[in-house]
This record gives sequence, C-alpha cells and structure tokens, in this order.
Amino acid sequence: MLKIIKMESLLFLRERSMVVFSILLPTLLLLVLGAIPVLRTPDPLFGGARFIDSYLSSLVVITLAFLGLNKLPTTIATYREKGILRRLSTTPMNPAKLLAAQLVVSLAAATTSILLLIVVGRLVFDIDLPHNPGALILVFLLGASSLFGLGLVAAALAPTARAASGWATVLFLVVMFFGGVYLPRYLLPGFLNRIGDYLPPGVQALQDAWLGTAPQVSHMAIMALIAVVAGTVAAKSFRWE
Repeated sequence: MLKIIKMESLLFLRERSMVVFSILLPTLLLLVLGAIPVLRTPDPLFGGARFIDSYLSSLVVITLAFLGLNKLPTTIATYREKGILRRLSTTPMNPAKLLAAQLVVSLAAATTSILLLIVVGRLVFDIDLPHNPGALILVFLLGASSLFGLGLVAAALAPTARAASGWATVLFLVVMFFGGVYLPRYLLPGFLNRIGDYLPPGVQALQDAWLGTAPQVSHMAIMALIAVVAGTVAAKSFRWE
C-alpha cells in the first residue's frame, strides 16, 4: 500500500499543471488580490474584515474542486480505459488499493494547499489563523469527501475517460460558481448564496470556521449526506474494466 501511494504521489507531482492549479493557484491568487490596496482595507460590507479575509474560503474551494472533480475522475477513468485496473486485478495488488491511494494522495495535496494558504496569508497579509481550527478541519474533511465522492460517481458511470472528464467538468463549473470563485459571493443574489451554502465543499461553513463562527450543523449534515450517498453509488456502480 505504501509503495502504491508513493507511486501515485510521484505521478501526481509529474502533472505540473495539476500541481499548479490544485496546490499553488489558491496562494498565487491570494498574493495577486492582496497586492490591490482596496482589497486589504477593512470594509463594513464584510463585517469590518477585508475582502482577502472573506475570500479565503473560496480559495479552498478551488483546491478541492480541482482535485475532486478534475484529477480524481479523469485518472480513475483513464486507468480503467487503458486496462490498468484489469491488469492489477490479476495481481496481489487489489485495484481497490489503487483507489484508496488516489484518495490519500488527493487529500494530502488538498491539505498541503490549505496549509500553504494559511502560512502565506499570515506572513504576508497578517490574516488571522483559523479561529476554530477543529471545526475547520471537520468541514474541510466533509467538503473533500463530498466532492471526491461526486468525482468517483463520474468515474464510475462514465463509459470513457473523456466522458468522465466532461461530466466532472459540469460539476466543477457549478461548484466553482456557487463557491464564489468566479464572482465574489457578496455580489451574488441572496438565493444563490443560500444554494451555495448547502453545496459541497461548504464555502459558508469553511468561512464560518475560519472567522470563528460555529458552522451550521445543517450545512455539514448535507455535505456528509452527499459524501455517503455519492460514495455508495460509486462503490455499487464502479467497474474495474
């Protein structure tokens, strides 16, 4: 298991574009936005906080969306299409372990990204460390699980790697929009924000945990439900060849 995790990690690091988009892009965006003085100025619109403080949760959405709805379904579907999973099934290396290794690598990449975001934000812009780290970790794990589950559903049901990528891209665009990545959430109508509150990876819950407010139980419960349902569907419909 350790060997396959090591191998999958090396393969992930060779995908330079994925490393940039999933790990480095959120921090790079923070640096770019933070270079604009007005975005570093406290604003009553954000409860006296700065725009860069309120936008942190959307930066976390970028990482989880890229990993869960881009890398994961495309990689698994490609392995199946090329017969890699079928070949592994004839060896002592059960294909299920490969799937577990993919999840471990994706979660490690997401964790690295958010830690980098916290360190750079603190050192460069004096952004407060998460006020409720326990809640942030819980929401982060629930958000990652729900998006990874949806990505596995796309990989399980899609007939080809191209189809898996296409299906996951639709989900990716929806998640990025409601997560406030394309357009800051304060510019969205109220009803769209409320929809986004309940969609994975829980942008409002992430923001609440970071800024110190206790995340709403309903937000976390919905993400947990999505993770369980998506994981069950993926497991029951998954094809190794």
